Amino acid sequence: MPDRPDTTPPVPEADREAGPTPAKSPAATVPGPSASPESAAVPVGAARWGAVDRFFSITARGSDLGREIRGGFATFFTMAYILVLNPIILGSAEDKFGNQLSGPQLVTATALVAAVMTIVMGIGGNLPLALAAGLGLNAVAAFQLAPLMSWPDAMGLIVIEGLLICVLVVTGLREAIMHAIPASLKQAISVGIGLFIAFIGFVDAGFVSRIPGETGSVPVQLGATGQLSGWPVLVFCLGVLLTVALLARKAKGAILISIVVMTVVAVIIDEIADIAPTAWGLTVPAVPDDLVAAPDFGLIGSFSLFGAFQHVGVITIVLLVFTLLLSDFFDTMGTVVGVSHEAGLLDEDGKVPNLGRVLLIDGAAAVAGGAASASSATSYVESAAGVGEGARTGFASLVTGALFAVALFLTPLATIVPAQAAAPALVAVGFMLMAQVRHIDWERYEVAIPAFLTIAVMPFTYSITNGIGAGFVAYVVIKAVLGKAKEVHWLLWGTAALFAVYFAIDPVEQLLGVR
Repeated sequence: MPDRPDTTPPVPEADREAGPTPAKSPAATVPGPSASPESAAVPVGAARWGAVDRFFSITARGSDLGREIRGGFATFFTMAYILVLNPIILGSAEDKFGNQLSGPQLVTATALVAAVMTIVMGIGGNLPLALAAGLGLNAVAAFQLAPLMSWPDAMGLIVIEGLLICVLVVTGLREAIMHAIPASLKQAISVGIGLFIAFIGFVDAGFVSRIPGETGSVPVQLGATGQLSGWPVLVFCLGVLLTVALLARKAKGAILISIVVMTVVAVIIDEIADIAPTAWGLTVPAVPDDLVAAPDFGLIGSFSLFGAFQHVGVITIVLLVFTLLLSDFFDTMGTVVGVSHEAGLLDEDGKVPNLGRVLLIDGAAAVAGGAASASSATSYVESAAGVGEGARTGFASLVTGALFAVALFLTPLATIVPAQAAAPALVAVGFMLMAQVRHIDWERYEVAIPAFLTIAVMPFTYSITNGIGAGFVAYVVIKAVLGKAKEVHWLLWGTAALFAVYFAIDPVEQLLGVR
């Protein structure tokens, strides 16, 4: 689908505080998207893959096949956990009638949707973005939708949510909202995502943990007991040191090298040390007995588009779909802006290339996830790991998608990488995204305060959507208080109002008598 022209009014000049072009991290220093093929260095052997190069603009974006392939692998390894985690979340819940989804079938559905939609994003969107079942969205499906209806009915609501997103894209509303966001908030979204994914890395590796039963003022702690202990955490710490050392030396493939090396180390340690399997978390780094597992496609197409209306009221359904849509909508927006910003792909107006197609594919991914019973699929912030490895085009997504396709048959092997080996990549990419904080004008409170709230709320609430919402609401309120309400795009006013409802969803449900 061709991009729709941008018909939204220009953002006031007062809010165009983008500053100089962000400097890239050592692993990501490339020419911007305006670089021409003639101005970029032509990789050795480019003539042999000229058609691929031209289609994906690999050389034009200052990249090469090696970077794209390494980036595709890095993204896959940092998000392969979804093959384990999504079946656990969905498979552990029961629907209204006591039915549970099959674990092996969920693995197949998760891998299939991730493979197909990531490849589609690579070809259609030409961005290094990978898609898979969204965390948080799958929890809504498992613990809010399923208890009220059957599993096919719950997945049908997810399909409806995805279709609504596609409608918003086709009408141009979703793209218009993204273009209406002031530069300061776009930069804050990138920084917030950096802190968020670094925090994810620390938590997934066990470096930071929630204090069991803690009701006091300290919600998290170092390690599991207030201090670092155990071999798995040591693997993570060594992985962080290896990753940052390689980045400091500007080594090609720094992130991917670290993931591979620390996976090998983890396998060796698990073999020779007396470690409880639960110490590693979801993925134990042990060589599996069987490398090949036949996929089970039994859940594909098992959904009922309007079945939910037989079990719950229309108002309840509207609120449930609204919650799904808002989370999906703005998680994707934050991820697309943040990853594109770090890749140096935003144009001089801060716009994402091929944005219309990218958003439409993301909406279609939500539909595909529901239709396959894998929950709503969305763009993954872990794609930033591939960007940190040098990926700049959709060719990296083809690599990541192909690896998910292989995982359909090699699931035991695909899940051998423990979180402790992959999480250092998230910490390193968090640093890269955090560097953009210097471009925010901290002297102007009207933009600095919303930017701060966006940055802080993301990691502290473990949600990209919550951070964006807090920034939007604060931005319009401060502008109004300062008598500058007319400077705020009307779409931001509408979006901030929706976020106000989103944050107050519990009292709203009580007021409407649906809880």
